[in-house]
Amino acid sequence: MPLPTAPAKRAALLSEKDYNVPAQSKPKAPIPEHTPIQTAATPKSRQRVSAEVTAPQSQPVAKTARMPVKPKTQTPPAAQAAPSERPTPPSKPAGEDRIVKDKRTGPKKLFVLDTNVLLHDPMCLFRFEEHDIFLPMIVLEELDGHKKGMTEVARNARQTSRTLDALAGENGADIGAGLALNTTGHRQAGGKLFFQTQLLNYTLPTSLPQGKADNQILGVVDALRLQHAPREVVLVSKDINMRVKSRALGLATDDYQNDKTLEDGDLLYSGALALPLNFWTTHGKTIESWQTGAHTFYRVTGPIVPSLQINQFVYFESPGEPSLYARVTEIRGKTAVFKTLKDFTHLKNSVWGVTTRNREQNFAMNLLMDPEVDFVTLTGTAGTGKTLMALAAGLTQVLDDRRYTEIIMTRATVSVGEDIGFLPGTEEEKMGPWMGALDDNLEVLGKTDTSAGEWGRAATSELIRSRIKVKSMNFMRGRTFLNKYVIIDEAQNLTPKQMKTLITRAGPGTKIICMGNLAQIDTPYLTEGSSGLTFAVDKFKGWQHGGHITLARGERSRLADFASDVL
Repeated sequence: MPLPTAPAKRAALLSEKDYNVPAQSKPKAPIPEHTPIQTAATPKSRQRVSAEVTAPQSQPVAKTARMPVKPKTQTPPAAQAAPSERPTPPSKPAGEDRIVKDKRTGPKKLFVLDTNVLLHDPMCLFRFEEHDIFLPMIVLEELDGHKKGMTEVARNARQTSRTLDALAGENGADIGAGLALNTTGHRQAGGKLFFQTQLLNYTLPTSLPQGKADNQILGVVDALRLQHAPREVVLVSKDINMRVKSRALGLATDDYQNDKTLEDGDLLYSGALALPLNFWTTHGKTIESWQTGAHTFYRVTGPIVPSLQINQFVYFESPGEPSLYARVTEIRGKTAVFKTLKDFTHLKNSVWGVTTRNREQNFAMNLLMDPEVDFVTLTGTAGTGKTLMALAAGLTQVLDDRRYTEIIMTRATVSVGEDIGFLPGTEEEKMGPWMGALDDNLEVLGKTDTSAGEWGRAATSELIRSRIKVKSMNFMRGRTFLNKYVIIDEAQNLTPKQMKTLITRAGPGTKIICMGNLAQIDTPYLTEGSSGLTFAVDKFKGWQHGGHITLARGERSRLADFASDVL
């Protein structure tokens, strides 16, 4: 906001017209060297304006506009000119406004964490920036009860306990005064951690059982709210019923949002961008093009470049004009390079007898067949051809091109309904019931070669199965895959930690393909925003050796397409 003009008289009130006069960029009259301009009064008036901007809006704006500004010394006649002729005071440096705006002037909140937040994310203690954290004693008791076992919850409980021990073991740590959260290297955490060290008196409604742990936490929040008034005390919990009860008691509560990559699944990076209809009009004069082999390259400069990502697909479709399907291969400053794609919709470019049927499938096949792309993520509804294309591309590159030694396929073993119990046999035999999709797609791929005869197809089927290994995710820790083609199916059921574990198994020459449908998540406590597949898509976008595409159209059958839309 521009600074108001200086008053012409002492103790004069600024009118609203003078307060909104825009600041002048250049003075209209030269300033004599001997003219004593009031530089001492200027910082004071600036400080008052900044204070009114950053302070809470407790007073009406009209009173702020009429704030009196008293200069320290008498204004000389040379400075009492009309507002339009008066020289502009020295302007603030650009950094000062930014510092004032970014400075946190609001009061620190006190967040009371529920046990499920600590079990969900052991690093949540360092995610609350400058605010303080309070842990009730019942939370520590529940944390102690979950530390035994080899489950993910037990591992998180043990890690949280180690973190609390490290904070309490720092030199000069005082539990009574609060433990500084930035003492263990997490500089972004500026608050303190408080434990319940004394008995808090609270009164809950008689309808709530007093011995239940959730109700004891609610009582602690109520007692802290009265004890620290007017400071805001907020309960953070992943339990929906807990938050409902908290709101019913008039207590502030919120969900733990830091685990969500995106708030809305519709904002997820799609991997493809439609060029505007006026693209050739606005960019045509600056486009350079050349041809290398079967591909044509375009160097584009214009307003569309800042919105592009490396390995993002762009397409132009307009009636009466030639279509363009390309991939962004290079971005340097305000210049991007497009590379045209190989057309896998044509029968001569079929992959293991499979041709793509729509635009997005062609984009996906270009990623799957590119040896420079090490990590591919495919999302889409049921029947869009994710598994079929991944297997076809893998078989071609393993058996024909000899680019990889074998195909490794795995998936998250999460049941849609009730679990059927333990499965007998070896690792691959146990994974057999989970790999029905593999068998179905291999049956389709085995029928593509119609000229080999029944014996030839049987031999091909045995050769294919000898090059495909089905592995369980439970035994992936510590492994390294060399020159492997790894397919991770149903990746929407993985947590970000599990996704990191699988991707980091890749050794030299390995390619990983993650596939899934974010609308069919079966893992409890996972949503579209917190799924490991969403996490991977968001973190790998723009990487020169990674690519993503969202498949839009289903090609399984008209029944499956209609069911995906209406059910």
